[in-house]
Amino acid sequence: MFAALTGLGLSTAAGLNAYIPLLVVGIVANFTDRVKLPDGYSWLSNWGVLAIIAVLLVAEMVLDKVPAVDSINDAIQTAVRPAAGGVVFSATNAAAELDHSTWMTEHPWAGWLLGILVALAVHALKATARPMINVGTGGVGAPVASTVEDVGSLGMSLIAVFLPVLVIVALLALALLAWWTIRRVRRYRAARRARRTSGSP
Repeated sequence: MFAALTGLGLSTAAGLNAYIPLLVVGIVANFTDRVKLPDGYSWLSNWGVLAIIAVLLVAEMVLDKVPAVDSINDAIQTAVRPAAGGVVFSATNAAAELDHSTWMTEHPWAGWLLGILVALAVHALKATARPMINVGTGGVGAPVASTVEDVGSLGMSLIAVFLPVLVIVALLALALLAWWTIRRVRRYRAARRARRTSGSP
């Protein structure tokens, strides 16, 4: 169970920001025994690779806070975030050792698939909500929303690695936020259609 929770938490974080969970996993693997990278994933703890990821993270954090540019960035990240979700889900086996489960290790494709799907779902929610936030706040909300997402990605990554049982609580909170966001998006779109029908600007 812990293995699945760790993977779910990390892939959820990747849906918000592709690079934060990759950095967390790589750094933790270097300094602690909490994350033991399986064969084929040692590159993730290489400091050269982590430096490149850090540079990409800085670029992502800047671009994602600029209205309109953030939507272009989201379009590009449609491929990057799910891929990162697959990597972090399947690259982490520390929790698998805690519950003495080897199934995820023996079936790496399952981790990749679950990680991709979870990260893609979170990314889709983020990409759908951002234009509404930008229009509704005149662009002021973009940096605020982006900062909240970055903090959420970091928090979820740390919880997934060090306290995986709390991932359940975090995912429930995210599900409620998703439900609220979807409702807001639907109301926003309905209001726009109504204005167009009535001829209002």
